[in-house]
Amino acid sequence: MSDLMEHEVTASERDLAASVKELRLDVMGMTCGSCAARVEKTLNKQPGVRASVNFATGEAVVRLDQGAPALDVLREAVKARGYDIQVHVDAAAEAARREERSWLIRMAVAWPLGIVTMALSMAFMDHTWARWAAFALATPVEFYAGWPFLKGAAVRARALTANMDTLIAVGTMAAYLYSVSVLSGAQDLYFDSSAVIVAFLLLGRWLEARAKGRASQAIRHLLELGAKEARVVRGDKELKVPVDAVKPGWIMRVLPGEKIPTDGRVVDGSSAVDESMLTGESVPVEKSAGDEVAGATLNTDGMLLVEATRVGTDTALAQIVRLVAEAQGSKAPIQRLADQVAGIFVPIVMGVALVTAVAWFVLSGGSVHDALLPAVAVLIIACPCALGLATPAAIMVGTGRGAQLGVLIRGGEVLERSRQIDVVVFDKTGTLTEGRMELTDVVGDERTLALAAGAESSSEHPIARAVVAGADRQGVELPAATGFRSVAGRGVRAEVDGVEVLVGRRSLLEERGLLVPAPLADAVVRLEDGGKTVFWAGWGGRARGVLAVADRIKPGAAEAVDALHRLGIEVAMITGDNRATGEAIAAQAGIDRVLADVRPEAKVDEIRRLQAAGKVVAMVGDGINDGPALAQADLGIAIGTGTDVAIEASDITLIKGDLPGVVRAIRLSRRTFRTIAENLFWAFGYNVVLIPLAALGFLNPIIAGGAMAMSSVSVLTNSLRLKRFKG
Repeated sequence: MSDLMEHEVTASERDLAASVKELRLDVMGMTCGSCAARVEKTLNKQPGVRASVNFATGEAVVRLDQGAPALDVLREAVKARGYDIQVHVDAAAEAARREERSWLIRMAVAWPLGIVTMALSMAFMDHTWARWAAFALATPVEFYAGWPFLKGAAVRARALTANMDTLIAVGTMAAYLYSVSVLSGAQDLYFDSSAVIVAFLLLGRWLEARAKGRASQAIRHLLELGAKEARVVRGDKELKVPVDAVKPGWIMRVLPGEKIPTDGRVVDGSSAVDESMLTGESVPVEKSAGDEVAGATLNTDGMLLVEATRVGTDTALAQIVRLVAEAQGSKAPIQRLADQVAGIFVPIVMGVALVTAVAWFVLSGGSVHDALLPAVAVLIIACPCALGLATPAAIMVGTGRGAQLGVLIRGGEVLERSRQIDVVVFDKTGTLTEGRMELTDVVGDERTLALAAGAESSSEHPIARAVVAGADRQGVELPAATGFRSVAGRGVRAEVDGVEVLVGRRSLLEERGLLVPAPLADAVVRLEDGGKTVFWAGWGGRARGVLAVADRIKPGAAEAVDALHRLGIEVAMITGDNRATGEAIAAQAGIDRVLADVRPEAKVDEIRRLQAAGKVVAMVGDGINDGPALAQADLGIAIGTGTDVAIEASDITLIKGDLPGVVRAIRLSRRTFRTIAENLFWAFGYNVVLIPLAALGFLNPIIAGGAMAMSSVSVLTNSLRLKRFKG
C-alpha cells in the first residue's frame, strides 16, 4: 500500500493528465471573479477540454476528451494569461490559513503606518521633517503591504489584461510617485492617500480570504465522522483494525454505542440504529438479520454482526462527501461589478491621463509642471479608494450587525444571491421541529401510561425514553418491572405489577393472542393521520391503550413562514418522513409545498429540480445529510445548533437556531447588498463626473484628494446606516 501511495505522489503531472479523464487542478494567481472567468475561457479554448473554474475554492475541474493536450500544454496556455495551475493537492485548509495570515500581517503593517501618515499630512505638512517622515512611513505600506496588488497588476500587464489590482496599483502609485517627485518642494503630498487606500483594500482581501478558507472544511468534517476502527471477527478471535483496511465480506462486531464502520448487511443480532446523520430523522430504525446498514451510523441498544459490503469511496458517507464537493464546485463565481468594469475603466483612465498631459503640455507652451498637475489629478481622482471601500465597508458593518442579531453571513457573493431568493426549502427534523420525540397522546385507562412506561423503563430506545420522560412530566410513579425482553423491531415485554405487559406494534399484541378493541383501532387511525408515531400497550388478554409520540414543531415556525410569505417567498419543506407526517407538520406551519420520503442524495435532486424550473432556492437545514443540499442551493442557511458539516457547507449560519432568524438573515442580506450597490454607484459616479473636471484643469491634486476623501466618507457613512437594522 505504501509503495502505491508513494508512486501516486511521485508520478509526473503529465502522466496523471494522460491517465485520467477528469482532473482537479489548483489555480494560482486569481484575485477576483473575472480572473476565474479568464482562466476558464483559456482552458475551454483547448481542444477536447471542458473546464469549470471556481474562484471561491481556487480550483478547476477539467474534463479531458480523447486527444486532449497534456497538462503541460494546458499550464503554458494558462501561464500566458498570467496564472498557473497544478494537480490538486489536498492541503486546502492549510493553504487558506496561510493566505489569511498573510493578509492579516500586511494589514498589521498598513493600518498603524497609514494612520500616522494621515495625521502627519493633516497637521504638519509645512515641516520638512514631517514630509520626510510621511515618505518613510508610506514606503513600506506601498511596497510591502501593497505588494500583492503591485505584483498582480504587473502580471496582468504582461498578459495585456487589467483587473482590480491594476486599478489599485495605478491609483496608489500615482499618488505615491507624485508625492516623491515633489517631496523637496512646497507642493501638497499624497502619501496618506496611498497608505490608507492600501490599508482599506487589505481589509477587504482579508475578509474575502476568511470566507474562502472555509470552503473545504465541510468535507473535512464529513470525513471525520466515520468510525476509526472496526472489530473484525476471525473465527473465535476478534481483531481491531483501521477502518480503511476493512475489505468487502469481512464480518464486524458492533457493540451498543459504537459507530458502524462501513456499509454492510446484518448477519446476526438486532438493534435500533440511529441513522440521523444520513436521513436527518430522529427515530432510530430497527435492524435485524438481512437488513442493510450504513457506515458512520450509530448502533444504539444491541449487538450486531455486520458483513461489510461497501468500503472506502463506495460507502454512503463517501457519497455524501462527493455530493458536497460537486455541489460546491458547481457554483459559478459571481463577478463583482468593480472587477467587471475594471478591464475597461483602467485603460480609459490611463488614456485620459496621458491625453490630458499631452494637451496641457502643448497648451502651456512646453511646461512639464503645467502638464503634470492635471494628469496627476486625473489619476488621483480615479484612485479606487471609494471603489475599494464600497464592498468591504458594507460587508464589515452588515456582517457585524448580523453577528449581533445571531446571523453569520459568508460574504459579498452570499449577499448578491440572497436578494433573488423566491423559494425557501426547510428541512423538517431539527430545523422546523425540535428533533426529538415527545409523548403527545395516551388513549386508555388510568393504568396505561404507568404500566407502559414501567415496561419501557429498561429500554434505551428513543421512543421508550420519550414515554418514560412523558410519564415523569405528568407525575406518574413508575412501577417496578422484571423480566424485561426486547422483541427486535416489534416492541418490548416485561412483568409489571404482577402482569405481563406488552408495548409495541399491533402485530406483537396479536401474536400473543391479545384482543384489539375497535375504539382503540379508530384512535390509532386518527393519531396516524396527524403524523404521529403510534404504538400499543396491552395486558390481561387484550389491548388496553395506545400511546403516540411526535417530533414537535419549533416555537416561531409558523410566524417565520408567514413573514417569508409577506416577503413574496414560497416556502417548502423537505423530509425523509412519510407524506402523512410531513403534511401534518406543514399544516401546522402554513407551508406551501411538502417534499416527502426524500433521502439525502434525493434532497440535492429536489433542489436542482427547483433550480431547473427557474427558481432561486434557499435551503435551511441542520443535519449532516443537509450538507450537499445546502451547498447546491443558491443560498444555504444552517441552523447554528446543528452539525458542523451543515454550518460549513452553508452560506449563512443562524447562531441562535431560531427560525425567525431565517427571515432576519434574508432581510439583512438584501439590505446589505443594496448598500453595496449604492456604494458602487456613488463610487463610479464620482469618477465619471470628476475625471473630466480634473482633465479640464478645474481640479488640482489638492481638490482631487479632498474629493476622493469625501467619496470615501460618503461610502462609509452609507455603510454605517446598516447598524440601525432591526431585523
